[in-house]
Amino acid sequence: MALILNLETATTNCSVSLAEDGEIMALKEHNSESYSHSEQLHVFIEKVMQEAGKDFQDLDALTVSSGPGSYTGLRIGVSAAKGLCFALDIPLIAVSTLESLAHLKKGENGFIIPVLDARRMEVYSAVFDANYTMVREVAAEIIDEQSFMAYAAKDKVHIIGSGAAKCRAHLKHSNLSFNDTAVPTASIMGKLAHEKFLKKAFEDVAYYEPFYLKDFIGNKIK
Repeated sequence: MALILNLETATTNCSVSLAEDGEIMALKEHNSESYSHSEQLHVFIEKVMQEAGKDFQDLDALTVSSGPGSYTGLRIGVSAAKGLCFALDIPLIAVSTLESLAHLKKGENGFIIPVLDARRMEVYSAVFDANYTMVREVAAEIIDEQSFMAYAAKDKVHIIGSGAAKCRAHLKHSNLSFNDTAVPTASIMGKLAHEKFLKKAFEDVAYYEPFYLKDFIGNKIK
């Protein structure tokens, strides 16, 4: 049995879940443009532990959303995660924010492209197939009329996340669908974290840093 606390703070959604063997036992989250993570994260941590009737000493690991995303949001999440891991002497697991976001799209064929809004016409993105296998690595890019068209020419493409509105405004193809309301959430992290726990895919608590992805790629055909 593996009891894992999951923290998602990479975007506007401050989200915390507790999962046992990948199944969510408790979830607390609030999505706010004002980024309320510093006020709510530790409150949510306490609430999910209480709701599930578990003590912190029961935890086997802690998972944090690794980015890319908000610099401040990621720092808050990682700082809280490291503090708890050190205090409880438990391992740290990192889950890709974009991979987690991709898993919100269920039962669809084709490609899933999670996109997070960055600056101006920029987004953070990655490309996954219908089995959630990454087929193009994470990149920061400027959206233009040719973005992701190579994938749309092959199959359905599901663009999901806060950057989807930018994509919808510029991309026209019958194979494209858009969902700009989906946000990364700790409700998805349970199974991903459990898989990594079984593989002992742990981070070095002392030296771990989130994936900020500060470099941007512009005007390239994707």
